[in-house]
Amino acid sequence: MNRRQFLGGATLLSQASRRPKNILLLIGDDHGRHAGAYGDAQARTPNLDRLAKEGVCFTNAFCTTASCSASRSVMLSGLQNHANGQYGHAHAEHHFSYLPFVKPTPRLLKDSGYLSGIVGKLHVGPDPVFGWDYQAGGGRDVQAIAESSRKFIQSAGNKPWYLHVGYIDPHRGRAAGTDEFGNMDYPGVKRISFDPAKTRVPSFLPDLPEVRQDVAQYYEAANRLDQGIGMLLEVLKETGHIDNTLILYAGDNGMPFPNAKTNTYDAGIRLPFIVRAPGQTRRGVVNNAMVSFVDILPTFLEWAGAKGPDYPLHGRSLLPILEQENPAGWEEIHFSHTYHEITMYYPMRGMRTRRHKYIRNLFAELEYPFASDLWASPTWQAILKQGEGGMVGKRPVRQYLHRAPEELFDITRDPDEVHNLATSAEHRGVLEQMRAQVDAYRRKTKDPWVINDNYKRGAAPAPSGEGRRGRKKKG
Repeated sequence: MNRRQFLGGATLLSQASRRPKNILLLIGDDHGRHAGAYGDAQARTPNLDRLAKEGVCFTNAFCTTASCSASRSVMLSGLQNHANGQYGHAHAEHHFSYLPFVKPTPRLLKDSGYLSGIVGKLHVGPDPVFGWDYQAGGGRDVQAIAESSRKFIQSAGNKPWYLHVGYIDPHRGRAAGTDEFGNMDYPGVKRISFDPAKTRVPSFLPDLPEVRQDVAQYYEAANRLDQGIGMLLEVLKETGHIDNTLILYAGDNGMPFPNAKTNTYDAGIRLPFIVRAPGQTRRGVVNNAMVSFVDILPTFLEWAGAKGPDYPLHGRSLLPILEQENPAGWEEIHFSHTYHEITMYYPMRGMRTRRHKYIRNLFAELEYPFASDLWASPTWQAILKQGEGGMVGKRPVRQYLHRAPEELFDITRDPDEVHNLATSAEHRGVLEQMRAQVDAYRRKTKDPWVINDNYKRGAAPAPSGEGRRGRKKKG
C-alpha cells in the first residue's frame, strides 16, 4: 500500500469520526450490471445512478460465485465459500451453512459496540451465529422494507449500527396475479413496464420472442428494486444518517438467465458495486480496480475500527483506494463455485485479469446442471425448442452443457467468452501461468477440493490430521 492510498483511507475515517460510523449493505437479488450507471440505457435506475454520482462506481467488481447463498456468505465472511463452508443454498434440503469457526460481519461488529439488523433476505446460515439485534422480512414489498429499516435505525439511538438489507428483486418467482418476476402493483411503487418489442436482449442470450418477454419482465423488477433503494435513502436523510453512514450496494450474482447466474462467465460474476462514503472529497468517481466480494468485510472492519477474526481473511479494505480511478495493485480476482442447489454439483475454480479469464472445471465429465428456476424459465424452454443446433447467445447448447476441463478466454477480443483458447499453442504460456496461480491460491485458501486434484494426479493427499485452518485437530 503506498502513502497516497493510506492517506486516502485515513482521510475518510477522520472526517467521519465525529459521529457514529454506521454501515448499510444493500443487496439486489440476481441483479446484474443493468443500471444507467453501468451504461445500460434501457434500465430505469435513477436512484442507483444518483448513488453512483454521490459515491464511487466500481467498473470491475466481481462476486466469487454466482449463486445467492454462496455469494452472500462471502460478503459476510470475507472468505471464499470453499473455505467458509457455505458451499451452496442455505434453505430447505440444501442446508449448507458456515463452518463453526466463521465469525460473520454482525458478530465481529457487535464486539465493537455495533447494533445489527437484517431486513429482507439473508440466505446464509446458521442463524444463531449472526446475533442480530433486529430482524424483519418484506418480500417484494420495498416500501415495507424501507419502513422496517426506519424502525431499526430509530431504535439504535446514538449507537453505531450495521444494517443488512436483502431485496428479493429482481429474482424470478411467480405468485398469484404476477408474471415470471413477481411484477404487479405494490404499495408506494410506480409500476413501469417494458415493451418486449423494444427491449434489447444481451449478447449472451438468443433474441427470441420468449426471451424478449422474459428480459422485459426482469427490467421491471429491477426498476422496483431501484425504487426501494430510493425509499431507503430517503429514510437515511429523514433520520439524519445520510452523512454518517457508509453505503454499499451490490448484486449477489448475475441475472437469472443461462450463461449468467450460476456461471463463472462475466455475465454471472461481474456485477454492480457502488460505495458512498461520508467524508469523500471526490464524488462521482469511476474506479477501475479489480475488486471482489471478499473485500467487503475488510472494508467494513476498517470503517468501524473493529477487530477482525483470529484467522486471515481473503480480501482487503477498499477504503484506501475509494477515491482513485486506477489504483495500482488491483489487477486480478479469484472465484470459486461448487454448488447452487444440492443437486447442482459442478465445482469451478479460476481467476480473471483485465485481459484473460481461466476456469478450471473440476468435474468436466458431468453435464452442466441447472438451477430449477432457470430450467423452468421461458428463456431456457425456448432455447430447447431450437433443437439439436440450438444456441445460448453465441454459444451452442451442447457447448454450454458439456465443458472442457480448462477454459481460457481473451476477454478483450472475446467478451462473450465463447472461444476457448486452452488448447491454443499460442496461449500456452498464459494458460500455464494462470493455472499455477489458481493452484497456489487454492492451497493458500485451503480449498478442500485440492485433494481431488491430488488423486487425479496420483499424488499423496494432504494429512488427515490437518484442520480447517491448518491446525491439527484435537483428539
